[in-house]
Order: sequence, then structure tokens, then C-alpha cells
Amino acid sequence: MVDHVQSLARGLAVIRAFSAIEPELTLSQVARATGLSRAAARRFLITLTDLGYVRSDGRLFALTPRVLELGYAYLSSLSLPEVADPHLERLAAEVHESASVAVLDGADVVYVARVATARIMRVTINIGTRFPAYCTSMGRVLLAALPPDRLDDYLERADLRRLTSRTIVLPAALRTELEHVRARGWAMVDQELEEGLRSIAAPIRDRAGRTVAAVNVSTHASRTTLQAAGRTLLPHLLATAAKIEADLASLSVARA
Repeated sequence: MVDHVQSLARGLAVIRAFSAIEPELTLSQVARATGLSRAAARRFLITLTDLGYVRSDGRLFALTPRVLELGYAYLSSLSLPEVADPHLERLAAEVHESASVAVLDGADVVYVARVATARIMRVTINIGTRFPAYCTSMGRVLLAALPPDRLDDYLERADLRRLTSRTIVLPAALRTELEHVRARGWAMVDQELEEGLRSIAAPIRDRAGRTVAAVNVSTHASRTTLQAAGRTLLPHLLATAAKIEADLASLSVARA
């Protein structure tokens, strides 16, 4: 494309190289993650450091809170977090577990709303936190809703890394699991993103029936079995998803 600004695309790729799983990266790791040469990656990192979006201790690089400015305009114009927040608060109070809403962005899920009751992961989850979609309950709900051609493209390109001994890393196995998610209407992931973490998610659909986000409840494996999670958490989760959908539908009618 004539109007494509390659340097901007590369700079954004450097920012996206960082994640909750890898919040700090060396120059070599950034270059490898982005496909840039070490020299090019270094120039972008120095520029982002000068602008205040990246910090460095001389060897490791990490994003600064200033990157949140890049997503503020999107989040501030998005009605979903405002609609979801009170429902997440009620859900978390009912089940005494953390609850979140996320959307799909490329190969990742991005958290847009969250109510935490306890920290159960090594990393702190905040608004804007990203995780790989393939090994998260919300990610699987969102991937299962993709049109066949987009899902095929995702499975062909996805970097399915083994994060725990339970992580599904074979494309065929992931496709089968996504078919199960699509058929039953919800997803449960058992310790695939992190040891000890179990989560269950349901889709949030718009008035046209399209899945636009996912809502989940996460818990530690020491607190509940898979069977108990399905029996005690799932009904509350599905009810919350339905309430969020109803409010989103009412909001869209009011704006029409």
C-alpha cells in the first residue's frame, strides 16, 4: 500500500512485543519477536524510550504506564466497560472470585473490565493486559465465534507455545476444543495459561447475535474442582453474560 507508513507499523510492533507474560525483554528478544534486525529494534527502543513509552536498565526493556495513553481514546469511547462493570461487581460478590471482560485483538485477548477479589496469578491483571487467546477461556470463546476463514487463518499463523504441561499446542487439537466450545456455548480452561489457574468464560453478543466480547470467572485450582466450577460458577456466569447483553442492546436502541 502506498499510504502504509512502515516505520509506524514497526514501532507499534515493538510495543506489542511486550506482554503480561513477558513484561521485560532484551534487545535480542525484541528483534526476534518483531522480525527486525538488532540495529532497527535498537533504534525503535531508543525512540520509544526518549518519548517515555519504554524504560530500560541497560539490558532489559519494559513498557511504562504512558502506553496506556494510546488506548485511552478507544476505552473512553467504548460503552462495554461501563455497562459491564456493575455486573462484574455483582458476579464477583456472588461467587467470591475475580471476574473480567475481554475482547479479541489479533491473536490476543485484551482486558477491558475487571473486578478482582484476590490475586491468583504471578502477573497482575489490569485494564489493557493482554494474554494469548489460545490458552485462555475468554480467548477460546472469542476464537470459537470467528468465521471459518478467519479461524483457519488464525490456526495457520498462531504461535502455540507450551506455557504449562497442560497447554494445548497442536492446531488440530485446539480446533477440536474450539468446536466443543462453540457447541456448548462456553469455555473452561484448566491450568493452561498458568499452573493453578482455572477459568470459565461465556460470550457476550450484540443485538445481531455476533460475539463482541467474553466474560469470565477465574479461580485457583486449590479452591474448586472442574466439576464444582461448572456446577457453581457457570450458572452465575451465564446469567451475567445475559444481563450485559441486555444492557448493551438497550443502549444501542437508545442511541439509534
